Amino acid sequence: KEDAGLLVYKDHLPVNSVVVGDTSRVGSEGKLTVGPLKCQGDHNFWNAASFTSPASSLHFKSFRSETSTDISFYFKTSSNHGVLLENLGANNFLHIEIRGGSTVLFSFDFERKRMELTVHSPKPLNDDQWHRIEAEKNIKEAVLQLDGQYREVKAAPPLGHTELEFYSDIYIGALSGQRGFLGCMRALKINGVFFNLEEKAKLTPGVKPGCQGHCSSYTMHCRNGGKCVEQYNGYSCDCSLSAYDGPFCTDDVGGYFEAGTLVRYDFLSDHGASLLGNPRGFSHFGNLGETNLTQEELIFSFSTYSAPSILVYISSRSQDYMAVVLRHNGSLQVRYSLGGLAEPYTIDIDHRNMANGQPHSVNITRNLREIQLQLDHYTMSTYTLPEASDTQFNLVKSIFLGKVFETGQIDPILIERYNSPGFVGCLSRVQLNNVAPLKAAIRSGMTAPVSIHGILVQSNCGASPLTIPPIPPANDLWQIDAGGAVFPFKDEKIGGDGVHHNFAVIGGI
Repeated sequence: KEDAGLLVYKDHLPVNSVVVGDTSRVGSEGKLTVGPLKCQGDHNFWNAASFTSPASSLHFKSFRSETSTDISFYFKTSSNHGVLLENLGANNFLHIEIRGGSTVLFSFDFERKRMELTVHSPKPLNDDQWHRIEAEKNIKEAVLQLDGQYREVKAAPPLGHTELEFYSDIYIGALSGQRGFLGCMRALKINGVFFNLEEKAKLTPGVKPGCQGHCSSYTMHCRNGGKCVEQYNGYSCDCSLSAYDGPFCTDDVGGYFEAGTLVRYDFLSDHGASLLGNPRGFSHFGNLGETNLTQEELIFSFSTYSAPSILVYISSRSQDYMAVVLRHNGSLQVRYSLGGLAEPYTIDIDHRNMANGQPHSVNITRNLREIQLQLDHYTMSTYTLPEASDTQFNLVKSIFLGKVFETGQIDPILIERYNSPGFVGCLSRVQLNNVAPLKAAIRSGMTAPVSIHGILVQSNCGASPLTIPPIPPANDLWQIDAGGAVFPFKDEKIGGDGVHHNFAVIGGI
């Protein structure tokens, strides 16, 4: 009446059809039900260990060695050398290692003769990706295969006699004082037997069970757009897409500009647009490679006593541009010209003199027509481009810092009012989307289409942005012209020693 079963072998899948027989009788019926499906991983296939010290190795006893031996495993590493496996028996030497980041060496004793096979990979093996090694030796030949496609085969020498099987020890990693393996290994199988790497790693210093990385726990320590990179004894932060530097991408990269100093970063026509990428938080908009930006994020910090001056100017191969300038009174102005308007759209920040020598941070984010501006500790302000204005920043060409020296049509107001004699002061952590032009200019080792005119000196002058909330001038006791300020001590009493006894300095920095 019932024929039930449970599929537990992956090789029996998929089930393409079910045939019910004996259905010709009157009243016969076939009914098929499928219970809950449960997918389970192969524990042996993902049985792994992480080697965090080159002096560590896993020791397995009673490795059965015969006239034929086959070994297979997966590994991943970022080191260009390391001993993966070895057996130091007196008569059955066995050794597998990586050399030069792209070569696998398999050496062993056969009838008291040393044989060696090497396989070269056209791709680097220290790319922190999984690679598979299969090594086999028998009385006929020896085979070494890498990633299922690169292999070397050598015929075995004629046998005088056949060795009897015996048992010896195997070490995963280096035992003989050589540089051991740094990385992960999994699915180790020798002569058809899987080795429990995880269990052995729990008892071995310098080896950890599994291949779980550190970035899942510590990625939040990589700040300002830094990318967490796995290391076998920790992690590091890749700051290449950030305007910051240091172990956690928190160190300012700034430079001091003298009069006439100019930094220019060019976006190459073939791949420059992809360098822009998408601003953080807008990754769901547009494509990475679009040359006409519909959103961008500009972040920088500056300190100066000079005004007027140009801080940042972004040019294009069209007539579009964006500029951030300091006007004659030291106030900040943002200028957007995206086409469609007779005059550029300007945003004036009039409530403060920014050319006061203090560090100021600026964050300008545009998405289509909406512009958000964050200045220091002040509340974020939102502005909207007029309906007649275009929303695309067409064919972005260059970023200028400190001064503009550009061929083609440029807004004459910028040149006449702000471009001479040029910015004098500090600029730091300048970043447009994923491009850090000032960092590229200061880090001479970086290969980037950047040029410097004049004298640019690296400085951490912008490392301390102003974070103290502003005090209304009317209540600021330190402002001499404080309008309605009530001073607590008006009857100043000066003693015979000429000291104001009603006032005292409690502390200062």
